[in-house]
Order: sequence, then structure tokens, then C-alpha cells
Amino acid sequence: FHIDMFDDRLEITSPGGMFGGGSIQEYDIYRIRSMRRNPVIADLFHRMKYMERRGSGLRKIISETEKLPGYTTAYKPEFSSTATDFRVILKNVNYIMCGASVHDAAHDAAHDTSVINKQNLLLEFCVEPKSRDKMQAYIEVSSRSHFSQFYLKPLLASGKLEMMIPDKPKSKNQKYITVRTE
Repeated sequence: FHIDMFDDRLEITSPGGMFGGGSIQEYDIYRIRSMRRNPVIADLFHRMKYMERRGSGLRKIISETEKLPGYTTAYKPEFSSTATDFRVILKNVNYIMCGASVHDAAHDAAHDTSVINKQNLLLEFCVEPKSRDKMQAYIEVSSRSHFSQFYLKPLLASGKLEMMIPDKPKSKNQKYITVRTE
């Protein structure tokens, strides 16, 4: 196994491709027949209650990810395989880019936490449509450009917040609402 952790995703790579050749990309995840590489280990893990034995792993990864707060289809797990390996990419539903680039290591961690906390407050506040001015006042940010760069644009780009009048983004009547993820 090889596990790579990034701010925005987790990548897990396992040696060995699909049984019978081909790649996972060619199949419908919901219709793949389960085949175990090592039935003895699978049986042992099942008896120890570490795993199920029904071959529901890929579907379970998708269904559990869909239950996460803030999930949208942009965060759907990605599966890929070659003749020599199998990879799954799990995207971080809590990760929000600021502006056009990721926060760098020199950024103050307290600031990052504050921004994320305020973004989450905005998402809770905007379950009903709210104006930009009301949103800024709610999280006590007076600068329009700072609010736009660190709060509004990242939440819109992540798909967690949407405009009520998307064809007129600069409308004086524009309001924003949290995207429901049921």
C-alpha cells in the first residue's frame, strides 16, 4: 500500500490491477462483481469484524462519502487502475481554496482556522438567502475585497454556496444560499 496525504485529497495506491485485466474506469462501479485476491485473509478479517464479506467496498466508499457534510458531486471518490496498480482518490470536503492558490506553509495557522470557521458560520447562516452585506456583518468583516477573496469566492468555487441570481452576479438584489447536500 502507498498512502499520500495532501491538503485537498487522500490518494491510496495498492499493487495489482483488476482481475481479468482491463481497468476500473471501464466498469460501472455499482455493477462490478466482487473477487478477492486472498480469500483466507478476507475470511479472517470478516471473523474479526474488521470487514464485511459481501464485496461492497467500492460502493460503501461512495455512499459514506456522499453522507459527509458539504459533499457535492465534485467530491465524488475517483477510482483508477492499470495492469500493475489500483488507486482511489478521496477528496477533502472540508478543504477550501483561497483565491486562485492554496494557502502556503508561511500562512499563519490561526488565520487559516479563523477563515475556515467563518466560512462554516456563513454556510450555516445562509441556509436562507442572504445579501452580501448581511453576510459580511454576520462574520464581522468590513473589507469587501477581503470578504470576497477569503470567503465569498472560495465558497462559490467549492460549490457549497450559490447565487440566487446567477445570470446577474453583480445585481444589487443578489443573495447567496448554502447548497443542500442531502
